[in-house]
Amino acid sequence: MFKFLSKMREKKEREMEDTFSKFNDPFKEIKVSTLLEDNMDMCKKSFSDMDVIKFREIKSQKEDSFKAFIVFCGGMVNTDTIGTNIIKPLISCNFAKDNIDIDAILKGTLQVVDFSTTDSFDKIVESVMSGDTVLFIEGCFKAAVLYTKEYSLRAVEEPENEKVIGGPREGFNESLAQNLTQVIRRARTNELKTKILTIGRRTKTEVCVCYFDSLVDKDILKDLLIRLNSIEIDAILDANYITELIGDHRYSHFRTTGYSERPDAIVAKLLEGRIAIFIDGSPMVLTIPYLFIENFQSSEDYYFNFYYSTFARLLRIAAFFLTIMVPAIYIATEAFHQEMLPLQLLIRMAQERQSVPLPAAIETVIMLIVFDVLRETGVRMPSNIGQTLGIVGALVIGDAAVQASLIAAPMIIVVGVTGITSLLVPRLNSPIIFWRFFLLFLSATFGFFGFTIGTSLLFIHISNLTSFGVEQICLDANFSLRNIKDIFVRAPINLMVNRPDSLTSNATRQLEENVNE
Repeated sequence: MFKFLSKMREKKEREMEDTFSKFNDPFKEIKVSTLLEDNMDMCKKSFSDMDVIKFREIKSQKEDSFKAFIVFCGGMVNTDTIGTNIIKPLISCNFAKDNIDIDAILKGTLQVVDFSTTDSFDKIVESVMSGDTVLFIEGCFKAAVLYTKEYSLRAVEEPENEKVIGGPREGFNESLAQNLTQVIRRARTNELKTKILTIGRRTKTEVCVCYFDSLVDKDILKDLLIRLNSIEIDAILDANYITELIGDHRYSHFRTTGYSERPDAIVAKLLEGRIAIFIDGSPMVLTIPYLFIENFQSSEDYYFNFYYSTFARLLRIAAFFLTIMVPAIYIATEAFHQEMLPLQLLIRMAQERQSVPLPAAIETVIMLIVFDVLRETGVRMPSNIGQTLGIVGALVIGDAAVQASLIAAPMIIVVGVTGITSLLVPRLNSPIIFWRFFLLFLSATFGFFGFTIGTSLLFIHISNLTSFGVEQICLDANFSLRNIKDIFVRAPINLMVNRPDSLTSNATRQLEENVNE
Protein backbone atom coordinates (compact mmCIF):
# COMPACT_ATOMS: atom_id res chain seq x y z
CA MET A 1 0.00 0.00 0.00
CA PHE A 2 2.76 2.41 0.97
CA LYS A 3 4.73 1.53 -2.19
CA PHE A 4 1.67 2.21 -4.31
CA LEU A 5 1.09 5.62 -2.68
CA SER A 6 4.78 6.45 -3.09
CA LYS A 7 4.67 5.63 -6.82
CA MET A 8 1.50 7.68 -7.27
CA ARG A 9 3.11 10.66 -5.54
CA GLU A 10 6.24 10.38 -7.71
CA LYS A 11 4.08 10.19 -10.84
CA LYS A 12 2.16 13.29 -9.79
CA GLU A 13 5.40 15.19 -9.12
CA ARG A 14 6.73 14.25 -12.58
CA GLU A 15 3.49 15.42 -14.20
CA MET A 16 3.71 18.75 -12.36
CA GLU A 17 7.34 19.17 -13.43
CA ASP A 18 6.40 18.45 -17.05
CA THR A 19 3.57 20.97 -16.84
CA PHE A 20 5.87 23.66 -15.46
CA SER A 21 8.55 23.01 -18.08
CA LYS A 22 5.96 23.09 -20.88
CA PHE A 23 4.21 26.31 -20.00
CA ASN A 24 6.58 28.32 -17.86
CA ASP A 25 9.73 29.17 -19.83
CA PRO A 26 8.97 28.92 -23.57
CA PHE A 27 11.98 31.14 -24.42
CA LYS A 28 14.51 29.57 -22.07
CA GLU A 29 16.48 27.75 -24.78
CA ILE A 30 16.35 30.54 -27.39
CA LYS A 31 19.54 32.56 -27.77
CA VAL A 32 20.24 36.03 -29.14
CA SER A 33 21.04 36.06 -32.87
CA THR A 34 23.67 38.20 -34.61
CA LEU A 35 20.97 39.26 -37.11
CA LEU A 36 19.03 42.27 -35.90
CA GLU A 37 15.88 41.31 -37.82
CA ASP A 38 15.74 37.90 -36.15
CA ASN A 39 16.05 39.48 -32.71
CA MET A 40 13.32 41.99 -33.53
CA ASP A 41 10.98 39.24 -34.70
CA MET A 42 11.68 37.15 -31.60
CA CYS A 43 11.01 40.14 -29.32
CA LYS A 44 7.72 40.90 -31.05
CA LYS A 45 6.75 37.25 -30.73
CA SER A 46 7.76 37.22 -27.05
CA PHE A 47 5.72 40.34 -26.27
CA SER A 48 2.81 39.73 -28.63
CA ASP A 49 -0.49 41.39 -27.67
CA MET A 50 1.33 43.61 -25.15
CA ASP A 51 0.82 47.21 -26.20
CA VAL A 52 2.79 48.51 -23.22
CA ILE A 53 6.03 47.13 -24.70
CA LYS A 54 7.80 49.77 -26.78
CA PHE A 55 10.40 49.30 -29.55
CA ARG A 56 12.77 51.98 -30.77
CA GLU A 57 15.14 51.50 -33.71
CA ILE A 58 18.46 53.35 -33.57
CA LYS A 59 20.89 54.14 -36.38
CA SER A 60 24.13 56.08 -36.05
CA GLN A 61 24.55 59.33 -38.03
CA LYS A 62 27.77 58.04 -39.57
CA GLU A 63 27.55 56.17 -42.87
CA ASP A 64 28.16 52.44 -42.83
CA SER A 65 27.63 52.44 -39.08
CA PHE A 66 25.84 49.88 -36.97
CA LYS A 67 22.12 49.47 -36.44
CA ALA A 68 20.42 48.74 -33.12
CA PHE A 69 17.08 48.77 -31.35
CA ILE A 70 15.90 48.93 -27.77
CA VAL A 71 12.86 47.39 -26.09
CA PHE A 72 11.29 48.50 -22.82
CA CYS A 73 8.01 48.52 -20.90
CA GLY A 74 6.22 51.85 -20.91
CA GLY A 75 5.36 53.24 -17.50
CA MET A 76 8.16 51.32 -15.73
CA VAL A 77 11.18 53.20 -17.10
CA ASN A 78 12.70 56.66 -16.89
CA THR A 79 12.23 57.98 -20.43
CA ASP A 80 14.66 60.87 -19.84
CA THR A 81 17.39 58.38 -19.01
CA ILE A 82 16.63 56.38 -22.14
CA GLY A 83 16.65 59.44 -24.38
CA THR A 84 19.63 61.25 -22.89
CA ASN A 85 21.91 58.42 -21.73
CA ILE A 86 21.15 55.67 -24.26
CA ILE A 87 19.65 56.86 -27.54
CA LYS A 88 21.61 60.12 -27.91
CA PRO A 89 25.07 58.57 -27.27
CA LEU A 90 24.31 55.68 -29.66
CA ILE A 91 23.29 58.05 -32.46
CA SER A 92 26.45 60.10 -31.96
CA CYS A 93 28.99 57.25 -31.65
CA ASN A 94 31.16 56.29 -34.62
CA PHE A 95 31.64 52.53 -34.27
CA ALA A 96 31.98 50.88 -37.68
CA LYS A 97 29.52 48.20 -38.69
CA ASP A 98 32.19 45.54 -38.95
CA ASN A 99 33.94 46.49 -35.73
CA ILE A 100 31.23 46.29 -33.08
CA ASP A 101 32.19 45.61 -29.49
CA ILE A 102 29.18 45.70 -27.17
CA ASP A 103 31.36 45.80 -24.05
CA ALA A 104 33.18 48.88 -25.39
CA ILE A 105 29.85 50.58 -26.10
CA LEU A 106 28.57 49.83 -22.61
CA LYS A 107 31.72 51.08 -20.89
CA GLY A 108 32.65 54.04 -23.09
CA THR A 109 29.50 55.27 -24.82
CA LEU A 110 26.37 54.69 -22.76
CA GLN A 111 25.83 56.65 -19.56
CA VAL A 112 23.95 54.21 -17.36
CA VAL A 113 24.62 53.35 -13.76
CA ASP A 114 24.19 49.58 -13.99
CA PHE A 115 24.24 47.16 -16.89
CA SER A 116 24.85 43.53 -17.80
CA THR A 117 24.84 41.32 -20.90
CA THR A 118 22.92 38.17 -21.70
CA ASP A 119 22.32 35.84 -24.63
CA SER A 120 19.10 34.27 -23.25
CA PHE A 121 15.66 35.48 -24.30
CA ASP A 122 14.28 34.15 -21.04
CA LYS A 123 16.47 36.64 -19.16
CA ILE A 124 15.54 39.39 -21.65
CA VAL A 125 11.81 38.88 -21.06
CA GLU A 126 12.32 38.95 -17.29
CA SER A 127 14.42 42.14 -17.49
CA VAL A 128 11.97 44.04 -19.70
CA MET A 129 9.04 43.12 -17.44
CA SER A 130 11.08 44.30 -14.44
CA GLY A 131 11.57 47.80 -15.86
CA ASP A 132 14.98 47.45 -17.54
CA THR A 133 15.76 48.45 -21.12
CA VAL A 134 17.32 45.85 -23.40
CA LEU A 135 19.64 46.91 -26.24
CA PHE A 136 20.23 44.77 -29.34
CA ILE A 137 23.07 45.65 -31.74
CA GLU A 138 23.47 44.16 -35.20
CA GLY A 139 26.35 41.69 -35.35
CA CYS A 140 26.44 41.04 -31.58
CA PHE A 141 25.47 37.67 -30.13
CA LYS A 142 24.61 39.29 -26.78
CA ALA A 143 22.04 41.85 -25.66
CA ALA A 144 22.71 44.58 -23.09
CA VAL A 145 20.38 44.90 -20.08
CA LEU A 146 20.39 48.54 -18.95
CA TYR A 147 19.06 49.74 -15.59
CA THR A 148 16.32 52.31 -16.28
CA LYS A 149 13.68 51.39 -13.68
CA GLU A 150 11.37 54.13 -12.46
CA TYR A 151 7.79 53.56 -11.32
CA SER A 152 5.48 54.94 -8.67
CA LEU A 153 5.88 53.63 -5.13
CA ARG A 154 4.19 54.29 -1.83
CA ALA A 155 6.06 56.85 0.24
CA VAL A 156 7.93 55.88 3.38
CA GLU A 157 5.47 56.26 6.26
CA GLU A 158 4.65 54.80 9.65
CA PRO A 159 3.04 51.33 9.44
CA GLU A 160 -0.64 51.39 10.33
CA ASN A 161 -0.46 48.10 12.25
CA GLU A 162 2.68 48.96 14.25
CA LYS A 163 2.19 52.52 15.38
CA VAL A 164 4.16 53.59 18.45
CA ILE A 165 4.11 56.58 20.77
CA GLY A 166 7.89 56.97 20.74
CA GLY A 167 10.68 55.93 18.42
CA PRO A 168 11.22 56.18 14.64
CA ARG A 169 8.24 56.75 12.35
CA GLU A 170 9.58 55.08 9.22
CA GLY A 171 8.15 51.93 7.71
CA PHE A 172 8.84 49.66 4.78
CA ASN A 173 7.06 49.96 1.45
CA GLU A 174 6.76 47.63 -1.56
CA SER A 175 10.21 48.35 -3.00
CA LEU A 176 12.93 45.81 -2.17
CA ALA A 177 15.71 48.31 -2.90
CA GLN A 178 14.25 51.01 -0.65
CA ASN A 179 13.60 48.54 2.17
CA LEU A 180 17.18 47.30 2.06
CA THR A 181 18.37 50.92 2.00
CA GLN A 182 16.55 51.69 5.25
CA VAL A 183 18.22 48.73 6.96
CA ILE A 184 21.70 49.43 5.56
CA ARG A 185 21.45 53.08 6.59
CA ARG A 186 20.95 51.99 10.19
CA ALA A 187 23.50 49.16 10.22
CA ARG A 188 26.41 51.03 8.55
CA THR A 189 28.76 48.07 8.47
CA ASN A 190 30.04 45.65 5.86
CA GLU A 191 29.19 42.78 8.22
CA LEU A 192 25.61 43.09 6.96
CA LYS A 193 25.31 40.54 4.16
CA THR A 194 22.56 40.23 1.55
CA LYS A 195 21.81 37.27 -0.71
CA ILE A 196 19.19 37.78 -3.43
CA LEU A 197 17.27 34.74 -4.69
CA THR A 198 14.64 34.50 -7.42
CA ILE A 199 11.56 32.47 -6.45
CA GLY A 200 8.47 31.85 -8.54
CA ARG A 201 8.57 30.26 -11.96
CA ARG A 202 6.30 32.88 -13.49
CA THR A 203 6.62 35.99 -11.33
CA LYS A 204 10.36 35.49 -10.66
CA THR A 205 10.06 37.44 -7.43
CA GLU A 206 13.28 38.67 -5.84
CA VAL A 207 13.72 37.48 -2.25
CA CYS A 208 16.61 38.87 -0.23
CA VAL A 209 18.12 37.07 2.77
CA CYS A 210 19.79 39.58 5.10
CA TYR A 211 21.99 38.85 8.14
CA PHE A 212 25.07 39.87 10.11
CA ASP A 213 27.88 37.53 9.13
CA SER A 214 29.59 37.64 12.53
CA LEU A 215 26.35 37.04 14.50
CA VAL A 216 24.27 34.58 12.48
CA ASP A 217 24.16 30.88 13.24
CA LYS A 218 25.57 29.32 10.06
CA ASP A 219 23.53 26.12 10.49
CA ILE A 220 20.28 28.07 10.62
CA LEU A 221 21.35 30.14 7.60
CA LYS A 222 22.17 27.00 5.62
CA ASP A 223 18.83 25.43 6.55
CA LEU A 224 16.96 28.57 5.46
CA LEU A 225 18.71 28.74 2.08
CA ILE A 226 17.95 25.05 1.45
CA ARG A 227 14.26 25.60 2.21
CA LEU A 228 14.05 28.71 0.02
CA ASN A 229 15.83 27.06 -2.91
CA SER A 230 13.52 24.05 -2.68
CA ILE A 231 10.37 26.14 -3.20
CA GLU A 232 8.66 25.21 -6.48
CA ILE A 233 5.71 27.52 -7.09
CA ASP A 234 4.58 29.72 -9.94
CA ALA A 235 4.20 32.95 -7.95
CA ILE A 236 5.27 34.66 -4.72
CA LEU A 237 2.99 37.66 -4.17
CA ASP A 238 3.39 38.33 -0.46
CA ALA A 239 5.46 37.40 2.58
CA ASN A 240 2.85 34.92 3.78
CA TYR A 241 3.62 32.68 0.80
CA ILE A 242 7.15 32.26 2.15
CA THR A 243 5.87 31.85 5.71
CA GLU A 244 3.66 28.89 4.85
CA LEU A 245 6.25 27.24 2.61
CA ILE A 246 9.26 27.29 4.96
CA GLY A 247 7.72 27.10 8.43
CA ASP A 248 8.47 24.28 10.87
CA HIS A 249 4.84 23.66 11.87
CA ARG A 250 2.82 24.51 8.79
CA TYR A 251 -0.52 23.46 10.28
CA SER A 252 -0.08 25.11 13.66
CA HIS A 253 -2.14 28.15 14.59
CA PHE A 254 0.94 29.83 16.01
CA ARG A 255 3.55 31.51 13.84
CA THR A 256 7.06 30.10 13.45
CA THR A 257 8.38 33.13 11.56
CA GLY A 258 8.35 36.70 12.81
CA TYR A 259 7.31 39.72 10.78
CA SER A 260 7.51 43.49 10.95
CA GLU A 261 7.10 46.59 8.80
CA ARG A 262 9.49 48.67 10.92
CA PRO A 263 13.17 49.07 9.92
CA ASP A 264 14.25 49.69 13.52
CA ALA A 265 12.62 46.44 14.67
CA ILE A 266 14.27 44.44 11.87
CA VAL A 267 17.73 45.88 12.61
CA ALA A 268 17.27 45.08 16.30
CA LYS A 269 16.47 41.46 15.46
CA LEU A 270 19.42 41.23 13.05
CA LEU A 271 21.67 42.40 15.87
CA GLU A 272 20.48 39.44 17.95
CA GLY A 273 21.66 37.01 15.29
CA ARG A 274 18.38 36.55 13.46
CA ILE A 275 17.92 36.43 9.69
CA ALA A 276 15.59 38.78 7.81
CA ILE A 277 13.79 37.83 4.60
CA PHE A 278 12.75 40.69 2.28
CA ILE A 279 10.23 40.04 -0.51
CA ASP A 280 9.97 42.41 -3.45
CA GLY A 281 6.44 43.81 -3.60
CA SER A 282 5.68 43.30 0.09
CA PRO A 283 6.25 45.74 2.98
CA MET A 284 6.30 42.82 5.43
CA VAL A 285 9.77 41.53 6.34
CA LEU A 286 10.09 38.07 7.88
CA THR A 287 12.56 37.13 10.63
CA ILE A 288 13.79 33.73 11.77
CA PRO A 289 14.22 32.08 14.22
CA TYR A 290 11.07 33.23 15.99
CA LEU A 291 10.56 32.96 19.76
CA PHE A 292 7.12 32.77 21.34
CA ILE A 293 7.80 35.74 23.62
CA GLU A 294 8.10 37.96 20.54
CA ASN A 295 4.31 37.84 20.28
CA PHE A 296 4.21 40.06 23.38
CA GLN A 297 7.16 42.34 22.62
CA SER A 298 6.88 45.77 21.04
CA SER A 299 9.35 48.31 19.68
CA GLU A 300 8.15 50.70 22.37
CA ASP A 301 9.53 48.39 25.06
CA TYR A 302 13.02 49.70 24.26
CA TYR A 303 12.08 53.35 23.79
CA PHE A 304 10.53 53.84 27.26
CA ASN A 305 11.62 53.27 30.85
CA PHE A 306 12.13 49.58 31.65
CA TYR A 307 9.64 49.72 34.56
CA TYR A 308 6.80 50.78 32.26
CA SER A 309 7.95 48.39 29.51
CA THR A 310 7.93 45.46 31.94
CA PHE A 311 4.43 46.33 33.15
CA ALA A 312 3.14 46.64 29.56
CA ARG A 313 4.64 43.30 28.56
CA LEU A 314 3.18 41.49 31.57
CA LEU A 315 -0.16 43.08 30.70
CA ARG A 316 0.00 41.65 27.16
CA ILE A 317 0.86 38.19 28.46
CA ALA A 318 -2.06 38.30 30.90
CA ALA A 319 -4.36 39.55 28.12
CA PHE A 320 -3.51 36.53 25.97
CA PHE A 321 -4.61 34.08 28.64
CA LEU A 322 -7.64 36.16 29.63
CA THR A 323 -9.03 36.43 26.10
CA ILE A 324 -8.73 32.66 25.64
CA MET A 325 -9.87 31.49 29.07
CA VAL A 326 -12.48 33.94 30.36
CA PRO A 327 -15.44 32.60 28.29
CA ALA A 328 -14.50 28.99 29.12
CA ILE A 329 -14.17 29.71 32.85
CA TYR A 330 -17.50 31.56 32.87
CA ILE A 331 -19.33 28.69 31.17
CA ALA A 332 -17.68 26.01 33.36
CA THR A 333 -18.67 27.91 36.48
CA GLU A 334 -22.17 28.78 35.28
CA ALA A 335 -23.09 25.31 34.04
CA PHE A 336 -21.18 22.90 36.30
CA HIS A 337 -19.62 24.53 39.35
CA GLN A 338 -22.06 27.09 40.75
CA GLU A 339 -20.82 26.28 44.26
CA MET A 340 -17.60 28.16 43.49
CA LEU A 341 -19.49 31.47 43.25
CA PRO A 342 -20.32 33.68 46.25
CA LEU A 343 -23.98 33.35 47.23
CA GLN A 344 -24.97 36.94 46.36
CA LEU A 345 -23.28 36.73 42.96
CA LEU A 346 -24.92 33.38 42.25
CA ILE A 347 -28.35 34.80 43.09
CA ARG A 348 -27.85 37.83 40.83
CA MET A 349 -26.67 35.66 37.95
CA ALA A 350 -29.60 33.29 38.41
CA GLN A 351 -32.03 36.23 38.32
CA GLU A 352 -30.48 37.49 35.09
CA ARG A 353 -30.76 34.09 33.47
CA GLN A 354 -34.42 33.49 34.35
CA SER A 355 -35.71 35.46 31.35
CA VAL A 356 -33.02 34.39 28.88
CA PRO A 357 -34.18 31.70 26.41
CA LEU A 358 -30.79 30.27 25.32
CA PRO A 359 -28.21 28.25 27.28
CA ALA A 360 -25.14 30.17 28.42
CA ALA A 361 -22.77 28.30 26.07
CA ILE A 362 -24.83 29.14 22.98
CA GLU A 363 -25.12 32.75 24.15
CA THR A 364 -21.35 32.98 24.43
CA VAL A 365 -20.74 31.53 20.97
CA ILE A 366 -23.26 33.90 19.37
CA MET A 367 -21.87 36.98 21.11
CA LEU A 368 -18.27 36.11 20.31
CA ILE A 369 -19.14 35.64 16.64
CA VAL A 370 -21.02 38.96 16.61
CA PHE A 371 -18.00 40.67 18.17
CA ASP A 372 -15.66 39.17 15.55
CA VAL A 373 -18.05 40.26 12.78
CA LEU A 374 -18.05 43.83 14.10
CA ARG A 375 -14.27 43.83 14.39
CA GLU A 376 -13.75 42.52 10.86
CA THR A 377 -16.28 45.04 9.54
CA GLY A 378 -14.42 47.85 11.26
CA VAL A 379 -11.12 46.69 9.76
CA ARG A 380 -12.50 46.46 6.22
CA MET A 381 -14.26 49.83 6.33
CA PRO A 382 -12.43 53.17 5.88
CA SER A 383 -10.58 54.05 9.08
CA ASN A 384 -12.70 57.10 9.95
CA ILE A 385 -15.90 55.04 9.65
CA GLY A 386 -14.66 51.66 10.88
CA GLN A 387 -13.81 52.72 14.44
CA THR A 388 -17.18 54.45 14.89
CA LEU A 389 -19.01 51.47 13.41
CA GLY A 390 -17.31 49.02 15.75
CA ILE A 391 -17.94 51.02 18.93
CA VAL A 392 -21.51 52.11 18.12
CA GLY A 393 -22.42 48.67 16.78
CA ALA A 394 -21.21 46.92 19.92
CA LEU A 395 -23.01 49.36 22.22
CA VAL A 396 -26.28 49.32 20.31
CA ILE A 397 -26.43 45.56 19.75
CA GLY A 398 -25.34 44.72 23.30
CA ASP A 399 -27.80 47.10 24.95
CA ALA A 400 -30.67 46.01 22.68
CA ALA A 401 -29.96 42.32 23.34
CA VAL A 402 -30.05 42.83 27.13
CA GLN A 403 -33.21 44.99 26.99
CA ALA A 404 -34.95 42.36 24.86
CA SER A 405 -33.91 39.63 27.35
CA LEU A 406 -32.11 37.73 24.62
CA ILE A 407 -28.73 37.89 26.37
CA ALA A 408 -27.91 38.04 30.07
CA ALA A 409 -26.06 41.14 31.26
CA PRO A 410 -23.07 39.17 32.69
CA MET A 411 -22.54 37.72 29.21
CA ILE A 412 -21.98 41.22 27.80
CA ILE A 413 -19.29 41.81 30.42
CA VAL A 414 -17.59 38.49 29.63
CA VAL A 415 -17.59 39.12 25.88
CA GLY A 416 -16.45 42.71 26.37
CA VAL A 417 -13.46 41.65 28.50
CA THR A 418 -12.65 38.89 26.01
CA GLY A 419 -12.77 41.22 23.01
CA ILE A 420 -10.81 44.08 24.57
CA THR A 421 -7.99 41.87 25.83
CA SER A 422 -7.63 40.29 22.37
CA LEU A 423 -6.75 43.71 20.96
CA LEU A 424 -3.61 43.82 23.12
CA VAL A 425 -2.03 40.89 21.26
CA PRO A 426 -2.80 41.40 17.55
CA ARG A 427 -0.05 38.97 16.47
CA LEU A 428 -2.02 36.12 18.06
CA ASN A 429 -5.46 36.83 16.60
CA SER A 430 -5.58 33.60 14.61
CA PRO A 431 -4.65 31.16 17.42
CA ILE A 432 -6.76 33.11 19.91
CA ILE A 433 -9.95 32.53 17.91
CA PHE A 434 -9.34 28.78 17.58
CA TRP A 435 -8.25 28.09 21.15
CA ARG A 436 -10.98 30.30 22.61
CA PHE A 437 -13.72 28.23 20.97
CA PHE A 438 -11.86 24.98 21.65
CA LEU A 439 -11.66 25.68 25.40
CA LEU A 440 -15.25 26.91 25.36
CA PHE A 441 -16.44 23.65 23.80
CA LEU A 442 -14.55 21.50 26.33
CA SER A 443 -15.77 23.60 29.26
CA ALA A 444 -19.38 23.49 28.07
CA THR A 445 -19.13 19.70 27.73
CA PHE A 446 -17.05 18.61 30.74
CA GLY A 447 -16.81 21.65 33.00
CA PHE A 448 -13.49 22.45 34.66
CA PHE A 449 -12.24 18.97 33.81
CA GLY A 450 -12.55 19.81 30.10
CA PHE A 451 -11.04 23.25 30.70
CA THR A 452 -8.03 21.64 32.38
CA ILE A 453 -7.58 19.19 29.50
CA GLY A 454 -7.80 21.98 26.91
CA THR A 455 -5.38 24.22 28.80
CA SER A 456 -2.90 21.36 29.13
CA LEU A 457 -3.09 20.71 25.38
CA LEU A 458 -2.47 24.41 24.75
CA PHE A 459 0.68 24.47 26.91
CA ILE A 460 1.94 21.19 25.44
CA HIS A 461 1.49 22.52 21.90
CA ILE A 462 3.26 25.81 22.66
CA SER A 463 6.14 24.07 24.43
CA ASN A 464 6.72 21.84 21.36
CA LEU A 465 6.90 24.71 18.87
CA THR A 466 10.22 25.22 17.08
CA SER A 467 11.48 27.71 14.54
CA PHE A 468 14.26 26.35 12.29
CA GLY A 469 15.26 23.92 15.00
CA VAL A 470 15.23 26.52 17.79
CA GLU A 471 12.75 25.94 20.60
CA GLN A 472 10.30 28.82 20.85
CA ILE A 473 10.06 28.27 24.60
CA CYS A 474 13.20 27.05 26.35
CA LEU A 475 12.26 24.67 29.19
CA ASP A 476 15.67 23.17 29.91
CA ALA A 477 17.72 23.49 33.08
CA ASN A 478 19.55 26.59 31.77
CA PHE A 479 16.80 28.90 33.01
CA SER A 480 19.18 31.50 34.44
CA LEU A 481 18.75 35.22 35.06
CA ARG A 482 20.89 35.88 31.99
CA ASN A 483 18.35 34.15 29.75
CA ILE A 484 15.20 35.84 31.11
CA LYS A 485 16.32 39.49 31.09
CA ASP A 486 14.20 40.18 28.03
CA ILE A 487 11.38 37.64 28.33
CA PHE A 488 8.79 38.32 31.01
CA VAL A 489 10.50 41.58 31.99
CA ARG A 490 12.51 44.15 30.08
CA ALA A 491 15.71 44.59 32.04
CA PRO A 492 17.75 47.81 31.86
CA ILE A 493 19.81 47.94 28.68
CA ASN A 494 23.10 48.04 30.57
CA LEU A 495 22.25 44.65 32.15
CA MET A 496 21.47 42.94 28.83
CA VAL A 497 25.09 42.04 28.20
CA ASN A 498 24.50 38.91 26.13
CA ARG A 499 22.29 37.86 23.25
CA PRO A 500 20.15 34.72 23.44
CA ASP A 501 22.48 31.73 23.04
CA SER A 502 20.08 29.81 20.81
CA LEU A 503 19.96 32.52 18.13
CA THR A 504 23.53 33.55 17.50
CA SER A 505 27.12 32.38 17.19
CA ASN A 506 28.36 35.45 19.11
CA ALA A 507 26.54 35.94 22.42
CA THR A 508 28.37 39.07 23.59
CA ARG A 509 26.35 42.24 23.06
CA GLN A 510 28.29 44.74 25.18
CA LEU A 511 31.18 44.93 27.61
CA GLU A 512 30.76 43.85 31.22
CA GLU A 513 32.11 47.23 32.39
CA ASN A 514 28.81 48.88 31.45
CA VAL A 515 27.04 46.86 34.15
CA ASN A 516 29.15 48.28 36.96
CA GLU A 517 29.13 51.88 35.85
